Amino acid sequence: MSRTHHRVVAAASLCTGALALSGCAVIGGTSSSKAVGSDEHLSSSYQLVEPGTLTVCSDIPYPPFEFEQDGKITGYDIELVHAVAEKLELDVDVIDSSFEAIESGASLTGCDLNASSISITEARQRVMAFTSPYLDDDLVLIARKDRGFTSVEGLEDARVGVQTATTGAEYATEQGLNVVQYEDGGMQVQALKAGNVDATLGNQTVLLYELKDDDRFEIVEELPTGEQLGMAVGAEKAQLLSAVDRALQELRTEGKVAELQDKWFGHVQEAYR
Repeated sequence: MSRTHHRVVAAASLCTGALALSGCAVIGGTSSSKAVGSDEHLSSSYQLVEPGTLTVCSDIPYPPFEFEQDGKITGYDIELVHAVAEKLELDVDVIDSSFEAIESGASLTGCDLNASSISITEARQRVMAFTSPYLDDDLVLIARKDRGFTSVEGLEDARVGVQTATTGAEYATEQGLNVVQYEDGGMQVQALKAGNVDATLGNQTVLLYELKDDDRFEIVEELPTGEQLGMAVGAEKAQLLSAVDRALQELRTEGKVAELQDKWFGHVQEAYR
């Protein structure tokens, strides 16, 4: 996958307790913020790859989380990242990376933050530090209606498309399915549409979004794995993790997380209302 860079300058943020380098005063019922640190101070505190910029690794395309539209990178993760960066008074640089590099933590050698629909797992927690969850996301099995599948157990020798290095791929392999792996979610979905695989298995937010308008396909089985998505930083970046996590919690309290869920998924999960 080619690597592309996209920079968007975040607007000045409201006051947030996540920044130890900001001073805050409440005047007449409104908050005002005064930064007392420079880009160099922020880099020192958060150990940023580039001073004053939050460099984010994301696997593109992976709608509705991250994808290109009208020449710009957008999606649920991307809008949430910009909202976090606004809280931290940082610019944003989004770097296209393979999900394999992201989930292994390898991408964090060149990025400050991994934000790419990453399910929080014990294995991944051993190589990077996660924020609190910002979305719940179980797995789902989808196939053509005319195939007559009724469950995972009934797939037998059917070819099942998955995305490499994902929890869907891990689950399908554990179930002994005849797995066909694809580098990204877009290729996985296209393989199903083209008839190159008999079914596809992955996170429901992505697959249901991609196939919602195609009546050739149906949900064969929903797989409640209890997965939750989080953003992640390098294990050594404790201050950055604390700041990003605080920003996410503020955005959740303010209703921004719910707003973005409604915008991109058409509903708000109960835990985030």
